[in-house]
Amino acid sequence: MTDAAAAISIAVIIPCYNEEVAISHVVAGFRAALPGAAIHVFDNNSKDRTIAVAQEAGAFVHRVSAQGKGHVVRRMFADVEADIYVLVDGDDTYDPKSAPRMIDKLIAEQLDMVVGTRVSDEKTAYRPGHRFGNAMLTGMVALIFGQAFTDILSGYRIFSRRFAKSFPATSGGFEIETELTVHALQLVMPCGEVETPYGSRREGSLSKLNTYRDGWRILMTIQQLLRFEMPLRFFSIVAGVLAGTSILLGIPLLIEFIESGLVPRVPTAILATGLMLIAALSLASGFILDNVTRGRRELRHLFYLRNPGPLADRRKERRPDAQ
Repeated sequence: MTDAAAAISIAVIIPCYNEEVAISHVVAGFRAALPGAAIHVFDNNSKDRTIAVAQEAGAFVHRVSAQGKGHVVRRMFADVEADIYVLVDGDDTYDPKSAPRMIDKLIAEQLDMVVGTRVSDEKTAYRPGHRFGNAMLTGMVALIFGQAFTDILSGYRIFSRRFAKSFPATSGGFEIETELTVHALQLVMPCGEVETPYGSRREGSLSKLNTYRDGWRILMTIQQLLRFEMPLRFFSIVAGVLAGTSILLGIPLLIEFIESGLVPRVPTAILATGLMLIAALSLASGFILDNVTRGRRELRHLFYLRNPGPLADRRKERRPDAQ
C-alpha cells in the first residue's frame, strides 16, 4: 500500500450472520493486509458464537437487530466514521491481500467505489447458476442504466467517505449490492474494478444466499429502481404496452364501423377506450414523476458534494499555515 493510503483512516466493515467458523480468519487477514485499519464486525442476530469469536479476534463488534444485509449496510455507513470504507462479507471467501491494491486504485484515480471482481476456478465457490444469474442481472443493469460492472453482485467493495455518507440504502437483503451499483451509476460517480481471488467457504460455514429467492428479489429491486430512478422510461413502457393493446383491440372495430356504421362489440370498444385513457394517464405520470426524481437526484448529489473530495487532492490543497 502506498504512503498516501497509509496516511488516511480506513475502516473494514464486515456484515455477519452465523459466521463463527470464518470470522476470526477474516479479521486476522484484514489486520495483516491493512495494519492501520479499524475492523468493525456488524452481527445480524447470529445464533452461534460469531460475536464472541469476533471480539476475541480483536474486532469492534456492533449488533443490528433488523434482519437482512441491506439493514446492516445502512447501519455501517451511518455509525462508522472513516475516509475509506472496505466492505467485505464475513464468510472468508474474499482475498484480504487485494484490499491494498483496491485502496491504492481508489486514491490514485480519485474514485468513489472500487469493486472486487471475483475470479475463481473452484466450482464450489462460484456455482454455474450464480454465474449465469450474475451475468443476466449485470446485462439488465447495463441495458437499463447505460453501463454496469463486470460483477455487480460482488460483496467486496471499497468506498470513499462521500459515497458512504450519500448512499440512501432502501434494500433489506442481498439486493443491496445492486442498489450500491445503481447509486454510483445514477450520480455518475467515478468507479473502478480490481480482479480478486474468490474461494470456497470453510467447512462448517453455510451460505445464506438462496439462488432463486434472492435472484427474484434482485430482479424486483431492478424493477423498482427503474420505476423510482427513471419513471419516465418506466411509465412510457407501460403506456406503450397499454396503447398497443388498445390499438390492436380497436382497429377491427374501427374497420367495421367505417364499413357498416355499427359498433358490434361494445364491451371491447369500452375496453379499448379505457386502455388508451390509462396509457395517457401513465405517460402523464411519467412526466410528473420524472421532475420529482430529478429533484431527489439533485438532493443526493448535494449530500455527495458536502463530503470531502478525493483524498489525495485534500492533502495537496492543505495550506502550510493551517498546520
